[in-house]
Amino acid sequence: MAHPIYVVDAFASAPFTGNPAAVCLLEAPADESWMQNVAAEMKHAETAFVVPQDFGYGLRWFTPTVEVALCGHATLASAHVLWLTGRHPESDSIVFHTKVSGELICHKVDGMIQMDFPAKDVIEADLPPNLAEALGIPIEWVGLNGMDYLVLTTDEEAVRRAQPDHATLAKLPVRGVIITAQSTEYDFVSRFFAPGSGVPEDSVTGSAHCALGPFWAGRLGKTKFRAYQASPRGGEIGVHVLGERVLLLGKGISILSGELLV
Repeated sequence: MAHPIYVVDAFASAPFTGNPAAVCLLEAPADESWMQNVAAEMKHAETAFVVPQDFGYGLRWFTPTVEVALCGHATLASAHVLWLTGRHPESDSIVFHTKVSGELICHKVDGMIQMDFPAKDVIEADLPPNLAEALGIPIEWVGLNGMDYLVLTTDEEAVRRAQPDHATLAKLPVRGVIITAQSTEYDFVSRFFAPGSGVPEDSVTGSAHCALGPFWAGRLGKTKFRAYQASPRGGEIGVHVLGERVLLLGKGISILSGELLV
């Protein structure tokens, strides 16, 4: 049986910007090892698998090497595909049911997609051995959010020029490392590295902004932000912190559609 599969640029301002995600539409739950093999074949940072359920859709995300607990850009891509294909009415919100992260709700807002995600509070942590050398940037503060290290550096240029040692980062006992600094054009910029999860650098990481939003809310004294992930592809994210939830706003652009034949 063939399965429809799509590639969507998420948090994109134009084709071939933002973060590409694959979205595979299923009629019934699939074997975990099969989904992992599909994600390895697709080679995107994440491949999302969407299956109809009562009151919404089941949603799981896989990198080329592991399943992850939360992924923003592939969730945005999944909502984009469900509306695009007419599988879900454009006027209705979409509820995704996930294994670890609970219900994630997507709405259409002024031609963009708004996602309601759990906030990931960051707690100050000791600097892991070799992290400063691996990142090669000045470090002002380090925290943990349950999934990733968050590293505050001195300025925007330090974020943009970082060329980390991925082999060293891959040994850390976390999903990945977020680096961030205040910006002049945006409220803040960031980059995200997850070589231990099969993603040396993610282009635009919605889930990282579930931590970045509360972190910068505490430092800047406000709750709404224009954020930019300064990867080579780059992407802009609207962030609104609402207590234990974070609203993420971005666009999806369809790039490819086809059928998975195996």
